[in-house]
Amino acid sequence: MFNAQLDQLTDYPFQRLTDLLGGPATPDSLVMSIGEPQHRPPALVARVLAEQNAAWGKYPPANGSPDFRAAVVEWLNRRFALPVGMVDADKAVLPVAGTREALYLIAQTVVTPGQGKPLALLPNPFYQVYVGAALMAGAEPYFVSGHDGPSSVPDFTTLPDDVLSRVKLAYLCSPANPQGSVADLDLLKRNVELARRWNFVLCVDECYSEIWDRVEPAGVLTACAQLGGSMDNVMVFHSLSKRSSVPGLRSGFVAGDVRLMAAFARLRSYGGAATPMPILAAAAALWRDEDHVRENRDLYRTKLDMAERIFAGRFGFTRPAGGFFLWLDVGDGEKAALELWDKAKIRVLPGKYLSRGDVGDNYIRVALVHDLETTERALTLIAQTL
Repeated sequence: MFNAQLDQLTDYPFQRLTDLLGGPATPDSLVMSIGEPQHRPPALVARVLAEQNAAWGKYPPANGSPDFRAAVVEWLNRRFALPVGMVDADKAVLPVAGTREALYLIAQTVVTPGQGKPLALLPNPFYQVYVGAALMAGAEPYFVSGHDGPSSVPDFTTLPDDVLSRVKLAYLCSPANPQGSVADLDLLKRNVELARRWNFVLCVDECYSEIWDRVEPAGVLTACAQLGGSMDNVMVFHSLSKRSSVPGLRSGFVAGDVRLMAAFARLRSYGGAATPMPILAAAAALWRDEDHVRENRDLYRTKLDMAERIFAGRFGFTRPAGGFFLWLDVGDGEKAALELWDKAKIRVLPGKYLSRGDVGDNYIRVALVHDLETTERALTLIAQTL
């Protein structure tokens, strides 16, 4: 009755956490296990949705509205210093229901099951959707850890030829979930060149690109621009969930290689979730506004200041270059998660649930998504408890 590939999936990390802690979160608990931004959404969202109320009565086109696609290209050009015309708004951009949907479906677009035992390269630790996408598409996940430990970005260019010859797609996340590491421009260029040399698809998840601490992260499209302007073999994924604190809007986009985009659009016309017209309008307004993004980023920086003050010199604390997660070395991630739940009613995610081998066993991931007062109280309690 069921797809046999399902047997290869472990339970989703949050289900594993529920099982570990003996049940779901309670009203008196504090959830720091999920990267769900709790900052106030920009006021323009409610205003634009109200203005576009009549558009709820229309089926949305799968490729979104011209205005949405134009807003995305304007933002990409501005943010990543791209030459005008490099990204074709009509052929190289698609709206998606948050990056998770697109990151999952892209594997089904590019992997042919059973053809030479295809591989999907994944960072280790990783965002769990990459694993499910690879397995359900019929690829074998191949986990690549960073050379400088579990807080570093992997370098796929160091892999042997017999591995690279089987690769159909590679997932790279920068800034990385869970550890906040960032791939520099040189690494991105080398991976773009690698994907072209071995003819696999490089999928770069940049949904945390606008939440950075001291240095604005490079983007893979900047790498493409500096390599001549072609986006061949490259797909990039962006979301408003983190950038604009609107996870409930379920709005993001994918951009890249026009050949891949055409195939991806064809698949999504069958199984993808089209974005409603009012949401496309609100999303376009958000991509055109940077004021709320700067305010959002400043709030996260303030929380990193708190974390550094509380954890500096303890639990292997490293101030993440991007994103809003702490990746703390507590010796035994599951034991620490249990202790924090039992003694402090705080839920954090064991690093073991976001990694393979023993890469994440010592760690917990702590999401800094709450208001400043709640965050400071919680981090202080975590430090005292552990």
